[in-house]
Amino acid sequence: MRALQFLAYAIVLGFLLVPLLRRRSLSGDRAVATPTDELVKDPVCHTYVARSRAVTRRGPEGPRYFCSDACARRDE
Repeated sequence: MRALQFLAYAIVLGFLLVPLLRRRSLSGDRAVATPTDELVKDPVCHTYVARSRAVTRRGPEGPRYFCSDACARRDE
């Protein structure tokens, strides 16, 4: 009889916890799936690089983004 009560409690607990765990894992997946950094195109070699990692040079038309210092020097 005790085994049946334990099984019933375990099933009820499972039905209560599974939706909570699914919500937590889904919200974590959304945070990973959303892009946080924009890609910018290097005007010299035409490669794409994340803006946070790009070499930035200011010009009269605004900021320009390069994949490396070498490409930034080639543009000068």
